[in-house]
Amino acid sequence: MAAAAARGAMRAVRVFEFGGPEVLRLQADVPIPSPEDAQVLIKVHACGVNPVETYIRSGNYARKPALPYTPGSDVAGVIEGVGGRVTAFKKGDRVFTSATLSGGYADYAVAEADTVFPLSDKLSFSQGAAIAIPYFTAYRALFLKACQSRGKRANSWCKWRRKYSEKVGIAACQIARAYGLKVLGTAGTEQGMNVVLRNGAHQAFNHREANYLDKIMEYTKMQGVNIIIEMLSNVNLAADLHLLSHAGRVMVVGCRGPIEINPRDTMNKESSIRGVSLFLQTEEERRECVRAVLDGIESGWLKPVVGPEYPLQEVAKAHEDIIHSSGARGKMVLLP
Repeated sequence: MAAAAARGAMRAVRVFEFGGPEVLRLQADVPIPSPEDAQVLIKVHACGVNPVETYIRSGNYARKPALPYTPGSDVAGVIEGVGGRVTAFKKGDRVFTSATLSGGYADYAVAEADTVFPLSDKLSFSQGAAIAIPYFTAYRALFLKACQSRGKRANSWCKWRRKYSEKVGIAACQIARAYGLKVLGTAGTEQGMNVVLRNGAHQAFNHREANYLDKIMEYTKMQGVNIIIEMLSNVNLAADLHLLSHAGRVMVVGCRGPIEINPRDTMNKESSIRGVSLFLQTEEERRECVRAVLDGIESGWLKPVVGPEYPLQEVAKAHEDIIHSSGARGKMVLLP
């Protein structure tokens, strides 16, 4: 890799056509991008793998990049170079970002300097690659879209999520607990339930048990839950509506297909369903998410959980595994 870098080349995963994981091609002679005036060049030490990247790669997503492209947004690494107008960073600084312009599945990546943030020595590079998209999404869903006041316990039951032990779920659990909400979570294994509890849930339920929905309602004294952060809405949305309290909200953060629901179930409790997409955040929302995340790192409650780590050449396996994951393993990360 050093020899390639010396001649201005790097390894990068390229997608020339939409399709299955097999379309991910690792190439060794991709030109290293150059940062423009307000940009930085990052030597990538870790890149997070997100489910949305598999949807984009397959071509079954509303936002399609121009081909060919390099996937990957969540990057942690070291500043290698800066543009002429960049003063906030210098070569050697540890940083993370969720907005690479050139793609993060590579040895180097370019990003706008104002989308890059310092990475505390408290966290590893792999943890740094597990921050931005999961924590920005979770904070935005909870406090900017669900309209939950920070520190206020609405009807005492403010948070629940099925398959809670994955990425955004872990982030939401830590954030909700840190801001004083009552947190309930579920998982399908004892290991997963332990992950849920270690990351801030007050109570965990096994969603493989036939009567676990009844147990949740009993735990809330039949009041139901106020907010559900739902990552698998094509499976769980109909049941979610029965778990809500009066005026409760389902925040749809993940979906892998259609589902049929009975709209009457929303009428009975005047509940609502709202979609959340980080791609649509405003600049003001982005700044608030960043402040919350950096405060969480400094305060010590933001602790990303890293799952399987893959070398860059095993990117296709990472994409297969993230879709078939049973949860409870934390953020999947590529290591260039």
